[in-house]
Amino acid sequence: MIPTLLAGAAMLMIAVQARAELVEIRFNEQGRFEHSATVAAGKFVEICSKLTKGQALPWTFKSDQPMQFNIHYHEDKKVEFPAKLQSATSAEARLEVPIDQHYCWMWANKGSTDAQLTFSVQK
Repeated sequence: MIPTLLAGAAMLMIAVQARAELVEIRFNEQGRFEHSATVAAGKFVEICSKLTKGQALPWTFKSDQPMQFNIHYHEDKKVEFPAKLQSATSAEARLEVPIDQHYCWMWANKGSTDAQLTFSVQK
């Protein structure tokens, strides 16, 4: 019985580590959000929030592996990309919000090694 439980727990841990990650931004009392993640090889992490036209949000990220990066939102059936980088290990900028919409910062790890990612944004 114990070996079966241990095997089941190990399988669950592997499944959790291999999945993509979707995170909703929850700003703290100072208007800051920070997140660290391991992005498995071949997977992605997406960090999203509803934003309001006219907001200007400084953001930054660092990764120990190159990843594809973008900030995007959907307008009807069209996807808009206020930022897009290939093979990036870091970036820092300010998102000028053009319309009220749900915005997502997204990193895709196309490499063969897991990547350590840190991200922060200030409203």
